Amino acid sequence: MKKVLFTLLAIAGTQTLVMAQKVQTATIKTTIACDHCKTCGSCGARIEEALYKQKGIKRVDIDDKQMEIKVVYNTEKTTLDQIRNTIANNGFNADDVKAPAEALAKLDGCCRGEAE
Repeated sequence: MKKVLFTLLAIAGTQTLVMAQKVQTATIKTTIACDHCKTCGSCGARIEEALYKQKGIKRVDIDDKQMEIKVVYNTEKTTLDQIRNTIANNGFNADDVKAPAEALAKLDGCCRGEAE
């Protein structure tokens, strides 16, 4: 009986370890020009909505003061490069991936760093 119980516990522990390896957390450096990113429909909501539409995204936290986006994601469903590209395609630099001009043009002026 002890042997069976030990085997079941070992299997459960291995499965938990494998599951933990599939979920990763990445902190992506970005440039946020305004101080209301979390409430601005052009900034935070745009980034969060785009990322949550991407398969495998578990959580998105935007820290406008640190200019970081923390993303928890499933590595079997998406990659860090795909996440960076999603952020960049919504008008914000993501580590070394620069936002294209056409994505920047869709942002409000404050989000582009222009005076209001």
